[in-house]
Amino acid sequence: MQEVNYETAKELGILPEELDSIKEILGRMPNFTELNIYSAMWSEHASYKNSIKWLKTLPRTGKHLLAEAGSENAGLVDLGEGLACAFKIESHNHPCAIEPYQGAATGVGGINRDIFTMGARPIAQLNSLRFGNPDREHNKRLMRGVVKGIGDYGNCFGVPVVGGEVFFDECYTINPLVNAMSVGLVEKGRTISATAKGAGNPVYIVGSLTGKDGIHGTTFASADITEDSAEDIPSIQVGDPFMEKLLLEASLELRDSGALVGMQDMGAAGIICSTSEMSERGGCGMKIDLSKVPLRQKNMDAWEILLSESQERMLAVVEKGKGHIVESIFDKWDLECSIIGEVIDEDKLLFSYNGELVAEVPASSLALGGGAPQYDREYKKPAYIKEYEKFNIKNVPEPKNLKDIALFLVGHPNIASKRWVYEQYDSMVRTVNMSTNIPSDAALVSIKGSDKALALTVDCNARYVRANPKVGTMIAVSEAARNVVCSGGEPCGITNCLNFGNPYNPETYWQFVQAIEGMGEACNKFGTPVTGGNVSFYNQSEISGKTEAVFPTPVIGMLGILKDKKYQTPLSFRQKGDMIYLIGRSRNDIASSEYLYSYCKIKESPAPYFDLDEEYDVQKIIKELIVSNLIQSAHDVSDGGLFVTLLESAMPENFGFDVTSDAEIRTDAFLFGESQSRVVVSVTASKEAAFIDFTSKHDVPVSTLGHVTKSEIRVDDTSFGFISDFKKMYDTALEEIMK
Repeated sequence: MQEVNYETAKELGILPEELDSIKEILGRMPNFTELNIYSAMWSEHASYKNSIKWLKTLPRTGKHLLAEAGSENAGLVDLGEGLACAFKIESHNHPCAIEPYQGAATGVGGINRDIFTMGARPIAQLNSLRFGNPDREHNKRLMRGVVKGIGDYGNCFGVPVVGGEVFFDECYTINPLVNAMSVGLVEKGRTISATAKGAGNPVYIVGSLTGKDGIHGTTFASADITEDSAEDIPSIQVGDPFMEKLLLEASLELRDSGALVGMQDMGAAGIICSTSEMSERGGCGMKIDLSKVPLRQKNMDAWEILLSESQERMLAVVEKGKGHIVESIFDKWDLECSIIGEVIDEDKLLFSYNGELVAEVPASSLALGGGAPQYDREYKKPAYIKEYEKFNIKNVPEPKNLKDIALFLVGHPNIASKRWVYEQYDSMVRTVNMSTNIPSDAALVSIKGSDKALALTVDCNARYVRANPKVGTMIAVSEAARNVVCSGGEPCGITNCLNFGNPYNPETYWQFVQAIEGMGEACNKFGTPVTGGNVSFYNQSEISGKTEAVFPTPVIGMLGILKDKKYQTPLSFRQKGDMIYLIGRSRNDIASSEYLYSYCKIKESPAPYFDLDEEYDVQKIIKELIVSNLIQSAHDVSDGGLFVTLLESAMPENFGFDVTSDAEIRTDAFLFGESQSRVVVSVTASKEAAFIDFTSKHDVPVSTLGHVTKSEIRVDDTSFGFISDFKKMYDTALEEIMK
């Protein structure tokens, strides 16, 4: 057994003061197995030690919430009619940087397990992906692996991918971001809690055999990506979607058996995480015999068994005397099921191996919210922000070649269709996806047997967040809400995936603090409490001695409820001759736009102007217009600006549009600027008078843009060509790059 000292602790990511705390908790120096336990459970990935102070400031209660953030495996929202929705988003960034296929696949598997461990059947998946410049072969390799990993696992598991986003920037070259979201349904009262209780109740490990894959995956996730990270390949788990499908069905059957006390997915940090978190929630402990854990590899040490992150495994606490029920269910599904210990009525985790006690630690000392450390890190405003604030639109010459700019943006991988990605996913399995033939700003998922549907989206413009973390994150929440509203839904809660650099860097931590403040303000405004999520720090790369962090990327996964499917609102124009209106105010603003950043090559500018009250008012009038049946379509203005929004509304049915720009605003800002709080709607001639009468009673600016044409695109009486030309470029640009 390796000697334990401060140097050993440092190698495992434990600070000197943390080792001192461990010694105080135990009343002695920990042994090597115990040191590994604290290394995993006190890592940032498991304990949120550098973020929990700020996470607690986020709104965590709401009228729809059934489970407070962090209290269960995933968030739980009341849908009415006796149904609840479990949803959560998590990152698998570091594994994907090293082994993209398995990294992405196991990320999908893990997030789905979080859902069905709560007793909910997963019905939809989304993802948010970020890579470096796709012209580089390295980034293509990462993207191919990630997309195939997501597709292969999800398709085999049988849950549709209904939405997502893909974004490219050089900052993600070595450290891609892979955030996966899963959504499931469960009847209220039939949920499973991740809680252990009842002294003498047996503890089962169920599912796959345990091997050496994924050991210290939490520690790996809490470190920088370096030139030597490829040597950490053993930290990458290996997934089996067919095994997971069996585990899903067995878990849901176990839920209704009357034998189950509690259950938790065995994800990050494996057995030690599940035993400690379930015990801490139940105010109890466990006595575990690691020699009873079914292994697929020989010669595993006790600490390796404890920390293995082998996939498709669960920890279940069962009522004493009902073990035969559990065993018969898992035998039916041909799954491994073994008693490895029992619940005890004290705050202790006792781990033995081959008859020898190898670790004895208080459960409460390991868990988030218990004895795990909580830090208040130093932060300061980065110097680069001053450079961003110097930007002045007057220093950017007004262009004359507007059509060339339009074609450039349509062919840019951040704007162009992500068809190359989503065609590798099964979006139709389970026949619940309402957005396949009728595209909308958010994915709409039917709730079978109900008039209701779910509205789901993931959103974040990291360029805005880097320019102004507070405003950029407010925009991320607001755009998610805007997408839900434009689709006919009512926003009701979010899950988040907070991707940042090293929290010990004061400038990085300032970005994080500002982002949390912005998120809190926006969530309070829209009544969308945070139901849970994931913090992913250390998203930076150390190459040739230089450390570069990714853009701060707080991805927002939002759940909305479509109260009646008749309110489903497409983003696409419906017929020639319909009038096109803009709801919201355009501004002389091109800050942080794709146009400014990629076409003009100006990388330093503030976030777009944003006013939360203005955004709220725009969304309110959109909701009322939809319920009043006064509009044919609604599509928010976001990446690429107004021209791209119009194009995306025109392409599904091969229409064109004829619009006139605002004489008060620069044409490039009007067409390609990304002024927030704007929505393009189309109105039939028969309802135009009622539309004008309705909107005139509100303070929200509404302006006439033009009308839907048969196929030609015209701006200020100048022909930009035909929809077929733009559509071909839009549909094939990413495919051409990936070839």
